[in-house]
Amino acid sequence: MSRPRHWDPDGTRHGGTPTYPWRMAPAGYFTRRQLRAKGLRPGGQDVAGQIMRRSRYGGTRPAYLYRLALAKPVRPMTPAKTAALAKANRARRTCPACGHDAGYVLPAHLGTCLTCAGPAALAA
Repeated sequence: MSRPRHWDPDGTRHGGTPTYPWRMAPAGYFTRRQLRAKGLRPGGQDVAGQIMRRSRYGGTRPAYLYRLALAKPVRPMTPAKTAALAKANRARRTCPACGHDAGYVLPAHLGTCLTCAGPAALAA
C-alpha cells in the first residue's frame, strides 16, 4: 500500500513542519477553528504541524495544527471590547452622505447606502 501524497510526519519535505494529508492528523492536534469550537485558542504556541488541503483555485493550502495540551481558554469579551465592536459595526453601516444607519454594511465599491447611490450607480 502506498503512502498518501502529503504524508511527511518528520517534516523533511515541507521545511521541518510535520505534514499530513486531509483528515489524517494525529490525535491531540487541532486547527484554530477546531480549538475555537472547544472554547480554546493556540495561546502563543508554535505551529506543531500542518494538513495539506485542496484549494478551490487549484493546488494545495496548509491548515496549521496546534497541540490541544498547550492550548489556553479563549479570553472573555469585556464590556469595553463589546462597546468598541458595536461602535465599529455602527460606523460600517452609517452612510457618509445622508448620515443614516442603513441597517446593513455599506458596499465598499459604492461608499454610500443604496438610496444615496441611486439607480445609475447600481446599474454600473
